[in-house]
Amino acid sequence: MDVTMDDDGTKQQRRGNTRQRIQDVALDLFAEQGYDKTSLREIAERLDVTKAALYYHFKTKEEILVSIFEDLTQPIEDLIEWGREQPHTLQTKQEIVRRYGQALDDAAPLFRFMQENQATIRELRIGESFKSRMQSLREIIIDPDAPLADQVRCVSALFTLHAGMFLLQDLEVDPEERRAAVLEVAIDLVTQAHRGG
Repeated sequence: MDVTMDDDGTKQQRRGNTRQRIQDVALDLFAEQGYDKTSLREIAERLDVTKAALYYHFKTKEEILVSIFEDLTQPIEDLIEWGREQPHTLQTKQEIVRRYGQALDDAAPLFRFMQENQATIRELRIGESFKSRMQSLREIIIDPDAPLADQVRCVSALFTLHAGMFLLQDLEVDPEERRAAVLEVAIDLVTQAHRGG
C-alpha cells in the first residue's frame, strides 16, 4: 500500500476500502461458520492477505465485529438523535418506523448474523450497545403517559420490522412486497397506539 498521504486524502480512501473489504469478508465468514469458529487467519486467507496486513487494520475478531456494528448501525444512532429532537406526533412515530425499517434493510447481513448468534452477541460488547440502542428507540417512539397497551403497540412496531426480516424471509413472495407489508403493519401499530387503541 502506498503510504504517502496525498493532499486529497487518497491514502485514507484506499485504507477505507481495505477496511470495508475486511468487514465484508469477516461478516460473510461469521455468518457461514459462526463467530467462534472463524479465525483471523481464515479472514486473512479469504482476503488473500497476510495476517500482518490484517493486523494493521484490526487486532482481534471482536474489533472487526465492533467496527461492522458501529458502521452499519450508525443510521440507527442518527435516527435516535433525530427522534429525541422531535415532538411525539403520529408523523414522527411513522417516520421512526420507516427509517428504522430502512436501517434494518441496509444492514440486513449484520442483523441476520446477530439473530443467528445471539449467545455470542450477548457475551460481546456489541450486545450491550444494541440493547442500549433498542431502549433509546423505545424511549423516542412511545409516549410515557400513554396506556401500557399503546406503549406495547409502539414497541411491537419495531419488532414487527425484525420479524419481517427474520421470520418471514422464507415466504415465497417478492422481497419488496414483503418489506412493504411488514412496514404497513408496523405503521398500523403506531397509528393505532397514537389514536389510543
